[in-house]
This record gives sequence, C-alpha cells and structure tokens, in this order.
Amino acid sequence: MPTLSTFVECPVQDSFRVQQVAGMFDLPVRENSRETFTAEFPGLEEDWTVGAIVGPSGSGKTTLARHTFGDALWRPGAWPEDQAVIDGFGDLSIKQITHLLTAVGLSSPPTWIKPYRVLSNGEKFRCNLAQALASAIGGSQLIVFDEFTSVVDRTVARIGSAAVAKAIRTGRVPARFVAVTCHYDVLDWLEVDWHVDLADGRLHRRRLRRPEIRVRVVRCAPELWPQFARHHYLNHALPAASVCYAALWDENAPADFHAKGDPPDTAAAEGRPVAFCAVSGLFGARGVRRISRIVVRPEYQGVGLGARLLNTVAAHHAGLGHTVRITTSHPAMLAYLQRAPEWRTTNVYRNRRPRRRLVNGRELKTSAGRCVASFEYRKEP
Repeated sequence: MPTLSTFVECPVQDSFRVQQVAGMFDLPVRENSRETFTAEFPGLEEDWTVGAIVGPSGSGKTTLARHTFGDALWRPGAWPEDQAVIDGFGDLSIKQITHLLTAVGLSSPPTWIKPYRVLSNGEKFRCNLAQALASAIGGSQLIVFDEFTSVVDRTVARIGSAAVAKAIRTGRVPARFVAVTCHYDVLDWLEVDWHVDLADGRLHRRRLRRPEIRVRVVRCAPELWPQFARHHYLNHALPAASVCYAALWDENAPADFHAKGDPPDTAAAEGRPVAFCAVSGLFGARGVRRISRIVVRPEYQGVGLGARLLNTVAAHHAGLGHTVRITTSHPAMLAYLQRAPEWRTTNVYRNRRPRRRLVNGRELKTSAGRCVASFEYRKEP
C-alpha cells in the first residue's frame, strides 16, 4: 500500500500582464511554477481487478497515473484514415478483433466496416477501449485508460463502463484495468475494487456494485423497427406478419424482467425502447416460431440486454406451445447461445453454396453462403 508523490513544473515567462495579475491577486512570480501531488495506491501484488483514479480537472490524475503505472498508461494509436475500424488492430485475427469489439459493447457489424473518423463519439470511445484491451492479447497485464468516458454522454459512459468491467471480470480480457476519469458516476458501473479520490487524496478500498438494470418487455408495433433497422447486420426489412417486442429502459420496472403472460402494448408502457425482437413463422413448419430480428441500440450494448430480451420472448412463445428457433451468424450471439443452458444447437452450416428458393414465384432469402448455426429454445419446466 505505497504512498506516492510526484510533481510537475513549468517555466513562467515574465511579462507586463503577468505582473498585472500578480499584483491584482498578490501572487509571487517565480521562474518556475511547481505543484506536488501525493496519493496512496494499492500494490500490484494485491488482489484486485478494476480500479480508478478520480478527481476534478487539474487535480493530478494523469500525472500520478503516469508516475505510478508507467508504461501501462495507454496511449491511443492512430486509426486508418479511410479504412474500416477492423483494419486498425494490427496483426490480430478477425476473431480476436470481433471478440474485443463485442466485449466493449460495439456489437454492430455495420459499424465495424466504417472508418473511425465517421463514427459517433460513443462509437469512437468503444473503439479506443477495444484498442486498449487489445494490448492484453499482446501480453499486457495492466491497462490504465486516461480520460475515461470524458467525451461521451452519460448513458454511453455508464453502459460502456459496465461492458468493460464485465469483459475484464469474466476473464474474456485477461488483464487488470484502471480508469482515470473526472466522472464519479462511472465508479459503480465499473464495480471498482478501489478508487483514489484526488479531491481528498484518499484511497477507498470498498468494492462498489453496479446499479440494477431494469427493463421490461412489451409488445410493440412493427412501426418501431425503423429505429433499430440500421443497426441490424443483415437485411433491414422486417419479415411479413412479424410479432414484435421491445425492451424498455425503465428504472421503475420489475426487477425480474420476465414477462408473465402476454406482454403489454407499448402504448400502455413508459420507458425508452433500447432493444427490439421480431418473431415470425417458419415456412412449412406448423407451430414453429423463429427469432428473425434481435437488435440492441449501440449505446446499450455490452450488458446482456439482447440475451435477456431473447430469452423472455422465447419463454413467452414456448408457453404458448410454440417451438422457438433462431439462426444467426453474429459472433456475440453465437457465443452466448452456445453456452446458454436454455438453448441447444440443432445445426451448424459452413459456407453452403447459395441457391435460389422460390415460393409462388417470389425468391426467399436464406442463410446459404454464410457460416451460421441454428438453436432451439428448451422450454422451462
């Protein structure tokens, strides 16, 4: 539990205006301005996973972080000017890259293929997080991220914090993480094991807990789909005769999330739609329903809302006597479904040759030509 002290110093150039200000406020004018920062930090040999250095602007956060953790302080690398985001990760494999982007909550393939410069601040923040976490693949055991959540709105900041904490604590990213930030609201969402508050210079060792995420599932009209369509990784069109559901972000929602019976309509519910699910029939299979669309708004990705919505809708339809299936090629969804006890793998298709399927003269789109897997929901007893 070392106490560390460091200082910064800069020259002061004497001038008429400098002397004016010195006279107005009775400031001593020296050749150099010097400020010392002191704080207590936990040792690297101690048992912790996520920490934070927090305090107001100018309190010495970056200076102390650099002095304490040295080369572990992450410095952003240059992103390709006109290449896709996924081309900005050096020699990492596409599997490793998509794993990192998904881990920080950037699960939208349409975003992966855009240049970094055209992304929103929230998307850039998550790309930078992924780039920082990529150093863990290269062998870094400690990542210190300066200006954490400084340029994003607070919703993205909180959800992004929860996403990176989840990635670190589950071992998907094998490293320790220290956030350096002036925003106190992310500490709970990071679930920090410790934080140094430079407002009072104290080390706080209490493990914080993330606020409960409360959303509720409601039945919604297909007209809600355009809000989510551009974030879907395949066809933006909604299948005909789809039954649609939305997850509403609502702090007053029941904590168990599970929809009992027929979910209410959005007209009778309050909250912001953050995730969308569409269910449709499967041609030629009586009593079978397939999950045809499942989308989470980018700013809410990374905390498991898609999986929770998927399971709620599947359980609801299973209760109606339907067999529920889903076919997907999205890496995050595949990873979840393969480990989820509620789902069992039924088929895996690897690069099947595309072929036209016509019904009444109309061509139906299929998953042929893509590596996909199909899963079936196991009805709860």
